[in-house]
Order: sequence, then C-alpha cells, then structure tokens
Amino acid sequence: MTLDDILASLFPDGQGVNNDSGVLFGSGALRSGGRALVIGIADRTAIGVDEAIRLSGHVLTSIEKGSGPILVMVDSDSQRMSKRDELLGLNEFLAHLAKSLIYADIHGRPTIGLLYGHTAAGAFLATALATRVLVALPGATPAVMDLPSISKVTKLSMETLQEKAKSTPVFAPGLQNLARTGAVHVTWDATIPLVDQLEALLRDMPDARDRRGALGKERGGRLKADDIAERVRGLALQTQ
Repeated sequence: MTLDDILASLFPDGQGVNNDSGVLFGSGALRSGGRALVIGIADRTAIGVDEAIRLSGHVLTSIEKGSGPILVMVDSDSQRMSKRDELLGLNEFLAHLAKSLIYADIHGRPTIGLLYGHTAAGAFLATALATRVLVALPGATPAVMDLPSISKVTKLSMETLQEKAKSTPVFAPGLQNLARTGAVHVTWDATIPLVDQLEALLRDMPDARDRRGALGKERGGRLKADDIAERVRGLALQTQ
C-alpha cells in the first residue's frame, strides 16, 4: 500500500496530512468522532535534528489544542549520521522527540505508532517505539540493529548471529521477530479497511503501562525481561 492508500483507508471521512520533505503532519477525521493528530516520517527519510525538533514541536503544541489520539506513521531510514547532526547533539534531539510523545501520552493524547515501511536504530526508538502501542502493516521492515552492525559491536561472526537469530528474536531484525519480543503490539490485516482496525484499537486501547516485556514473555521472544524489570521495580520501591 502507498502512503496515500493507507491514509485513505485510515480516514475515509477525510484527512489533511502533508508530506514536507519526508516529514508528515496533519490530521484525520475519526469515524467515532473528533480528529487524530497525524505526524511521522515518510519516504525512508533519515531523522536528523531538523526533523526531530519539527515533530517534537507538533506533538507538544497539540497537547494544548486537543485530546484525540496521536498517530505516528513511520517509514524512515535510521537517524541521520552526519557530522552536523552529531555536533548539534542528535542524541538529545531524538531523546526530546521520544519524551515529547511519552509526555503527550500521559497528558490526554494517547499515542499509536503505525509502522508501514522501514525503520531502524535511533529513528525507530524515538518514533515508533516511543508510542504507547505500536502496530504494523504486513511488509514493514523494522530493525533495531541489522546483523552486520551487531556483528561489529559484539565481535560475533555473521554465521553465529544468523544461527542465534533462528531461536532468539532479539538477535534478529524483521517484523515477525519484533512482534515476538513484544515491541509490535499487533500486525494489521491489509485486506480489511484500516479504519475498522484503528477504531477497534481505540475502543480497546491498552492503558499507559508499558506491556512490551509482558507481551514478549507471552510470545516467547523475551523470556526474562519482564521478570527482571519487576524485580528492579520492587527493589526501587523498597528503598523509598
């Protein structure tokens, strides 16, 4: 599905989403009433300081102007790894974008990520993974880190990583593996109108508690993360 097809299927009652050099901004009419703020990245655009601060501004401004959901659509490259962006503090801009989404989510604007293309690395963390719920369309290609990059960092051979990826989703990129770890809440059916699936999600929206660890445990993709997080939380509460 093209971006235009996706928007038409999500908002058959009308939408006004503009694509400005790969940065999406606008809104769409919800079938249940009201409008959703729509932001995101298109055309596999890398996220640099300029894109990150624009998106953050849209999110923070929206908190004062409405209470509908925020839909974050993602088809990006990784973060823009240019000298300019790094010297300006790209990591802080990406963190600001992620925190803006989290802040909006806990102040009346529930956030939904829609992964419809590619994404990777810091761009993935600051957009799709910073939302309360992440859904995906078939054919999406997420990767927190690709196997060649993991090989460089861990010094493990590609053959070793490819073998581990067969049984350990955290070692492997791809939609199915990200779903098994709990990062992707659900993959929508492209043969069913997206508006129906969006409205169903809004009616049964999970609370703001991060359930990705629990989902990963249920799906067999991350067996220990949720238990460890609960132990850390318990220890932290004991020290208060």
